Amino acid sequence: MQNNSLFYRIFSVLKLLLYPLALIYGAIVWVRNRMYDTGMSSFIKFAPPVIAIGNLSTGGTGKTPHVEYLIKLLQDRYRVATMSRGYKRSTQGFLMADAQTNALRIGDEPMQYHLKFPEAIVSVAEERITGIPQLLAKRPDIDVILLDDAYQHRSVKAGRNILITDYTKPFYKDYVLPFGTLREGRSSYKRADFIIISKCPPQLSLQEAQNIELQINKKEYQNIYFSSILYEKPYNFFTNTPVDLAGTNIVLVTGIARPEPLTEHLKGIATDVHNLSYPDHHYFGSQDLEEIKSAYDNWQVGNKVIATTEKDAARLHLHLEKIQAWNIPVVVIPISMSILFGKEQEFNNKIEAYVEQTITENNTI
Repeated sequence: MQNNSLFYRIFSVLKLLLYPLALIYGAIVWVRNRMYDTGMSSFIKFAPPVIAIGNLSTGGTGKTPHVEYLIKLLQDRYRVATMSRGYKRSTQGFLMADAQTNALRIGDEPMQYHLKFPEAIVSVAEERITGIPQLLAKRPDIDVILLDDAYQHRSVKAGRNILITDYTKPFYKDYVLPFGTLREGRSSYKRADFIIISKCPPQLSLQEAQNIELQINKKEYQNIYFSSILYEKPYNFFTNTPVDLAGTNIVLVTGIARPEPLTEHLKGIATDVHNLSYPDHHYFGSQDLEEIKSAYDNWQVGNKVIATTEKDAARLHLHLEKIQAWNIPVVVIPISMSILFGKEQEFNNKIEAYVEQTITENNTI
């Protein structure tokens, strides 16, 4: 008990030492934002409707299922393109996904979009301001562009900004790096047209939601929505056929920011869950594959499967032949998001109205 208390005191002192660095970093970011706000730094507005999806924190807000939600919403009526940075990819510059693409070339999240939505145009570029012209030059038929993780990319003027913040750690309770996890100050939420509080419990009460809205102090032009994660029907990694995990013993392989909610979900379905957790966006090497195979082989239980997330599956796909040779059942668990309090149609209508209005205005010029 005394050791825990000592550790906590040391940790608290070390964290306080980071506060001056946070002030310096926050001031630098504030000056940068102020230059854009006052017109001292310029931005470019592109003709197609552009929707930027991002967050103020360094990650783990559940951004990917929200991007997928928008793809699903728009792809039946419009030619949808996504542009991501391609975090931890081995390449640089602008790239479009094609038949030879893998997660190492474009990043795990773009690869996930490419696998799930073959009709979407998936691209990556570190600098959106130079990537978008290259994208439009290659595909002038694009109707709408979704900028993934682009809330801080102010050199591109998005028509709509969607800010996502985690219910368990909302931006208004967080601090700027390195004291906290915010990339920029809390006041930057004012740039958002839509604020989505993600990963909410499905049973979130209306009273609690109203209390959160009060703490955000939204502006007149802003819309606040609450979303919850949905775990969809698992499917076979090799065949994409549905799989029932009831009564199984699961070796859960994850390289995501917060695997705990998925673990808890699976514990409610499976007999037991054994976790193998790796860093977020981790690319699995030969040693990792040996560890996964060994964990499966040495677990003395029956009805065993290996399970993983779609994001991890995009990276494990790099070792498809080796994993197939194991002759072990591997299951992928997809997730999606739902908008709470019956406001899904309202959100959809606002997004579609912006896209349609922008396209109509462009056609009349």
